[in-house]
Amino acid sequence: MAQITSIMDGVDGDLARFKGMESPFGAFFDAVLDRYADAAIIMGMTWFVSKNTEPPGAWLVGLMALIGSFMVSYSWAKAEASLRPKDDLPFLRLASRDLRLFLIMIGSILNLGFWTLLLLAILTHFAVLIRILYFAKLRKEQ
Repeated sequence: MAQITSIMDGVDGDLARFKGMESPFGAFFDAVLDRYADAAIIMGMTWFVSKNTEPPGAWLVGLMALIGSFMVSYSWAKAEASLRPKDDLPFLRLASRDLRLFLIMIGSILNLGFWTLLLLAILTHFAVLIRILYFAKLRKEQ
């Protein structure tokens, strides 16, 4: 389901551009809806893991994955608005929404929900740390 919604999310933006109906509000609204979808997917996985597996701390790991997911999106939006990055370096896009949803799909198929949430928690917070360090270094060089 997560992968299907990801595909549909990409198609609606492409369709709006194709039909000449894209707008700043549409992009904003799409991003807000993406965060709600992310929250529903991660919290659903967290609930499932907490009810069906033994590892302790499922809710904490799920919460960390959720916060990290939001911080990846927020840190990039804030960087674009405040810092206007000229570089589009691949490591700055680490833990993109597409990658997160792909990991969730693989983890769900393999019934590795807890480990998927743990990986998301680590990967997303690492991505935010990389961005902070990169932009701090860039600021010092200017």
